[in-house]
Amino acid sequence: MINHMRNFLQMLKKTIIAVLSVYWLLMVLAPISTAFAETNTVSSTVTGTTTVDKTPSTASAPNVMVNNQDVCSTGVSASVQTQVLGIAGGTTIRDLNCERLKLSKALYGMGMKVAAVSMLCQDARVFNAMEMAGTPCPYKGKIGLEAAEAWANDPEARPDYEKWLKENNLEKQEKEWNDAKETATGLGIFGLLLFLL
Repeated sequence: MINHMRNFLQMLKKTIIAVLSVYWLLMVLAPISTAFAETNTVSSTVTGTTTVDKTPSTASAPNVMVNNQDVCSTGVSASVQTQVLGIAGGTTIRDLNCERLKLSKALYGMGMKVAAVSMLCQDARVFNAMEMAGTPCPYKGKIGLEAAEAWANDPEARPDYEKWLKENNLEKQEKEWNDAKETATGLGIFGLLLFLL
């Protein structure tokens, strides 16, 4: 009987293995064969319009960083974006008045007070304020009345020369002087010709 039981268990084991093998083949290989065997035909007629709404990319302006507080520059950036092209750029702008103030402060800190005032006097507003206060800006090492006389003799060196010309109406006087000089030259040549005849 033990033999019979042993044969029965072996037979059961073989049957289970066979059933599981067939099940595995059906589950794994069946979809592959059906995927290759299927043929689908779809036909449709569609009328209408299709709108594709796609937002263009955005151009981002670069950050222009000026981290040091002792720098007289300002960062500026901008960008433009169209549907096809985007452009972005940035630069720094120098502040000349800020530089002038920092240089003047440095000169004053080193004990060079006249040089510090001369640096500030390159600005027409400071030049006019000093003149109104009765203390003219230094002129090539001269200070006080000597500087005032030197500025009067060389007005082209003033930072406010254009304004000074208009206020003193010297452009009109200079034009009249040039016209008078030309007239005198013309009369002199005419008089010489008459004398030679």
